[in-house]
Amino acid sequence: MNVTIIGCGYVGLVTAACLADVGNDVCCYDVDQDKIAILESGGIPIHEPGLHEIVARNKAAGRLSFTTDPRRAMTQREAIFIAVGTPSGEDGSADLQYVLAAASEIGRHIEGFTVVVDKSTVPVGTARRVREAIAEQLAQRGVDAMFSVVSNPEFLKEGAAIEDFTRPERIVIGCDEDVPGEHARDTMKRLYSPYNRNRDRMLFMDVRSAEFTKYAANAMLATRISFMNELANLAERVGADIEAVRRGIGSDPRIGYHFLYAGCGYGGSCFPKDVRALMQTAQEQGQALRILDAVSEVNAAQKQVLVSKIVARFGQDLSDRSFGVWGLAFKPGTDDMREAPSRVLIAALLERGARVVAFDPVAMKEAQRALAADLRGEPEALARLTLVEDQMDVAANADALVIMTEWKAFKSPDFDSLKARLKQPIVFDGRNLYEPSAMDELGIEYHSIGRSGAPRSADDALGALGRSAAVSL
Repeated sequence: MNVTIIGCGYVGLVTAACLADVGNDVCCYDVDQDKIAILESGGIPIHEPGLHEIVARNKAAGRLSFTTDPRRAMTQREAIFIAVGTPSGEDGSADLQYVLAAASEIGRHIEGFTVVVDKSTVPVGTARRVREAIAEQLAQRGVDAMFSVVSNPEFLKEGAAIEDFTRPERIVIGCDEDVPGEHARDTMKRLYSPYNRNRDRMLFMDVRSAEFTKYAANAMLATRISFMNELANLAERVGADIEAVRRGIGSDPRIGYHFLYAGCGYGGSCFPKDVRALMQTAQEQGQALRILDAVSEVNAAQKQVLVSKIVARFGQDLSDRSFGVWGLAFKPGTDDMREAPSRVLIAALLERGARVVAFDPVAMKEAQRALAADLRGEPEALARLTLVEDQMDVAANADALVIMTEWKAFKSPDFDSLKARLKQPIVFDGRNLYEPSAMDELGIEYHSIGRSGAPRSADDALGALGRSAAVSL
């Protein structure tokens, strides 16, 4: 099939590469000339494991191309995907200016029957507005081209997007029940047939329900995260271990283990934005989503939990302190810094006068840009922030190590080397990577999220380690 993807960001580029990889002729269109230049030169503007190889392979085979020319991209295409950003507006609603601009561009160029696919995350009712924008441009041209607008929300996890696209749990398709809608249904069946062979993963529904499904899914996952974070904070107070609790409740098949890990809050491009957008939609309909109000509030508070632990340990004035930070991206497997908890932590430490040295295996470039934007107008604070290329360098003469992202490289480090570099062996772990008892045996004062037992001080922990070694001798 001849397919166009409008938008060469995360969703658009993954969609384009995967569709090309099963034999479709895919053209990627974007108004960002720099982004298209990067792609045409063989580069990738985002980090996603496996994506570079798929793009290179299909570009070399002639199945994947990139352009800033809308006529080339949108003429004689069977399906055109809209995969542009929908950032939060000032009121929390999804900003649809890029979606509607793409729709207008489609209306200026299509000639025959075209399936227009809303791949962007959009609120209920967007398909109607896209349809109107296309129809308006067709009317101005005096062209009577048939088209159908389909809702096909994405369910891609950053860091596992290729696997999610090629081995989907479900493929949600929202179609109208008119004649163009029936044609669109057949087109989408053919397009997704390579990913639907072993069992039927396609869920057909009306357009509005498909639009709503994406927001409902992300809101549910965000709710599970915030719920576990609330329980983790209580577990600390009552002397329970949230990891034991997680295993206990996750073993119930009605609950399961996914998204039950306590930590320092969620971030990224989806959960925060989509929760806000769904809340705004409810407000427009005169309904309060009280659960989601709490989810959002809990997440904002959770991003401050490690700050509170650090202040409790070292005091409010951190001007003579230095902290090493492992992990900057909002999650492993990506360089995405959007609403990352690390940004909140670093800003809070710098505000209290601390020096911060940070490392991330992938997100250094994005982190430099994001943190510089956060600290714009605060040159003195920015001067106390250093990004280094080696994870062990963050610990050099630091008062404590803070873990913000659960990268594999952080899960089993050389603890002896780490302790030797730190001023005192203290770790604040926002992702619960280690067992508290093991850290105690290593002589490391360990502050985690929701784990039972108050951490020993560094001096006490080192004393325990010495006694343990003496016993073993």
